[in-house]
Amino acid sequence: MARQRPVGTITRGTTNPNRLRRVDRWLAGPQAWRLRRPGPAPVVVDLGYGASPVTAVELHDRLRRVRRDVEVVGIEIEPDRVALGQPLEREGLSFRLGGFEVPLDGRQATVVRAFNVLRQYDESEVAAAWATVQHRLTPDGLLVDGTCDELGRRSAWIAVDRSGPVSLSLSWRLRGLDRPSDIAERLPKSLIHRNVEGEAVHDWLRALDEAWLRAAHQASFGVRQRFLAAVETVRAEGWPVADGPARWRLGEVTVDWSAVAPEGQASRA
Repeated sequence: MARQRPVGTITRGTTNPNRLRRVDRWLAGPQAWRLRRPGPAPVVVDLGYGASPVTAVELHDRLRRVRRDVEVVGIEIEPDRVALGQPLEREGLSFRLGGFEVPLDGRQATVVRAFNVLRQYDESEVAAAWATVQHRLTPDGLLVDGTCDELGRRSAWIAVDRSGPVSLSLSWRLRGLDRPSDIAERLPKSLIHRNVEGEAVHDWLRALDEAWLRAAHQASFGVRQRFLAAVETVRAEGWPVADGPARWRLGEVTVDWSAVAPEGQASRA
């Protein structure tokens, strides 16, 4: 039988060491339960890792602290990029050719991390890409569709399970932060064009900005205290914020998808 052609198109492939540390920290933190489930070793995919395999190597290093037998598979649509990764293969880390079809020899993935991949597609193509990956997930599996800047100082990602999108997470380097909405240019493709009046994600960023301004007096105690106060404010206002201060101190906040979904998909309760 002929090998299936990888689903997707070649991306620019730019990457840097430690660029995806924020989302990796989230996977090894609030989402670690997915890896610790009893049963066979979980498979985690770094989909579209780019011109350098470094993010897959880092992902394996970070997740095996959660579960030693975790298997990380770097998948790329460009054969030359796969060839660059293969000399780095080791127990629990491998590289192969593929795309959104996530070729795993019949196995399912516990996590598929696709960062800075769909950003280079048209918004109309996102749903189909999500659906293709969703069919490759375990029952409690997760697709993480995200975007970050070149150094990983600002990062945003959508968590998608087999039923659909679950949450939006935003993560900033707090030192030097002017206002939270500066992250808008790093929103994932399904949201980046929705940051306009009348859309929920615009309301969310505006609420964060207003809370950040009102918490300015907390800056004398440090930027983390100011950020904590801002997140406490938006949660008190009714925004469905997840987790708690331990995550917020990292400059990270996660909100239910229902609060930020594009117009016509869901509405904030």
